[in-house]
Amino acid sequence: MILYLDASALVKRYVKERGSQDVIALTAAAGAVATSLVSRAEVAAALARAVRLGVLDDDGGRRAQRRFSRDWPDLVRIPVNEALVSRAEKVTWQDSVGQDVVFATFDRQLWDAASRAGVQAWPEKLTTSRAHP
Repeated sequence: MILYLDASALVKRYVKERGSQDVIALTAAAGAVATSLVSRAEVAAALARAVRLGVLDDDGGRRAQRRFSRDWPDLVRIPVNEALVSRAEKVTWQDSVGQDVVFATFDRQLWDAASRAGVQAWPEKLTTSRAHP
């Protein structure tokens, strides 16, 4: 399985919160883990926000950022440009790569959009929770 994590799902690998263990298990089972190139900035912003809100202390925030930076080269990074957006408008990822793609997000709008596009959205049922990015 190819797993796509948006920033709201990716940050759960570094901040312990509801859904974190599930995201860690899902990424461990994936053959490849992909994210948007933009997620690098979005995750960094979410980690800084976690420190500001007291979810992480300063040291915890720095450790989480270092772990994320170490993991970044192992992620399949999808650049976002006009051509990609235009193509995504016309085909789903499954058609392009020839296998199932799971789109992990905790963002309600993205979760709904993935489902409408025919991409398997994860988690199966999205409960209302605060999105980080």
